[in-house]
Amino acid sequence: MDKKLDTFPVSARNKVRLMRQRGSYDKKLVYSILDSALLCNVGYVIDGQPYVTPTAFWREQNHLYWHGSSASRALIAQSKGIPVCLTVSHVDGLVIARSGFHSSVNYRSVMAFGQASLVEDEDHKRRAMDVYVDRFVPGRTSANRAATDKELQATKLLSMDIEEASAKVRVGMPVDDDEDYALPVWAGVVNFKTLVAGISPDPKNLPDVSVPPGIAVYAEGRMVDETLSAIYDGDTTSSHG
Repeated sequence: MDKKLDTFPVSARNKVRLMRQRGSYDKKLVYSILDSALLCNVGYVIDGQPYVTPTAFWREQNHLYWHGSSASRALIAQSKGIPVCLTVSHVDGLVIARSGFHSSVNYRSVMAFGQASLVEDEDHKRRAMDVYVDRFVPGRTSANRAATDKELQATKLLSMDIEEASAKVRVGMPVDDDEDYALPVWAGVVNFKTLVAGISPDPKNLPDVSVPPGIAVYAEGRMVDETLSAIYDGDTTSSHG
């Protein structure tokens, strides 16, 4: 198989220059980091002023989607086909070295580049918004009230084909200077996990309404990134055996 099909092209925009050993252009890795995240940050420029907007997003194949109010200044500007940079990051640990210089963070991150465009076709927009709902709560659209035309008109949906992207990942213990390992100083990693803290039902739920499988998948104590990845892969079980 042609490896070029499995990796993003490298350009001046996405080339990893510092700590290049941590960088990757592998599509599978890039997609896995994106799919395990709920929020991204979208960077763009309006009239020479840079902005970065946090927003929920989702992926379909090589396309990224995000949405917001039709009155949003950010989305209005982005919908004109301007270049954008979408980033995602996960913090997995605090790396405590024997010197401040070598202390670091364990992380997984992605930078994706492309041009945002407005989804104007109504059928495409409605389908994509249904995918968005089901992306985080599997099967939810079949239970929800369907979106009205007015609600869709009040929502701007943007799409971006990933033209170029790179991932950067750090794992493992601190890497100190050889002579520093002789110091009587503790070093190691403080590991972080973002966990599901439980489910709070709306007190206005009807008495005979049970928790659906798409909600139960968020089992208390389960890692959020692993849950989101599992949902994307079609695994809606509440835990892994």
